[in-house]
Amino acid sequence: MFAIIQNGQIMLLVTAGVPFEWDGVQYPANWCNTSTPQDKADIGMVDVVYGSQPSETYYWVTQNAPVYNAQTNQVDVNFTATPKDLTSVKTNATNQINSTSYSILFPTDWMVVKAVETSTTVAPAWNSWRQSVRNTATTAVNSVEGATDVDGVAQAVSAIVWPKSPDQVAAEAAQAAGA
Repeated sequence: MFAIIQNGQIMLLVTAGVPFEWDGVQYPANWCNTSTPQDKADIGMVDVVYGSQPSETYYWVTQNAPVYNAQTNQVDVNFTATPKDLTSVKTNATNQINSTSYSILFPTDWMVVKAVETSTTVAPAWNSWRQSVRNTATTAVNSVEGATDVDGVAQAVSAIVWPKSPDQVAAEAAQAAGA
């Protein structure tokens, strides 16, 4: 996105790929993409730069009005983040962790069913991995429950590192050996 600035004021916001009219001149849809930096400067066009947008998982996010920054000669667009209800955020995070854990374990549930039906054992590597997935989920849920604000929940969720299955470990080892 671009903006046309005159006397330090934003006069027009221009979306790339959309035709626009400025100062009595019709500009085609591809003008922003094909014009040179000098062409843009000649009509007072500058870049619109968006700040980082907080996660809508944890915050109610509102986009602030664009503001011309004369020092950087660009238009800045920032966001206001209002934390969502902590209890709801924790519940949603816990549900997501449990759902992810389930979806990771589900493809290997057949191993456990087969072991029960045939009175055999599940390979130790798979048992260890499955327990590791459950432990990871439990640790993550405990971190979420212990968080005192939505930033803490976000940090707990982003810190999750799910363990690799024995098949993934073997494939990576084979790839590394062949490299």
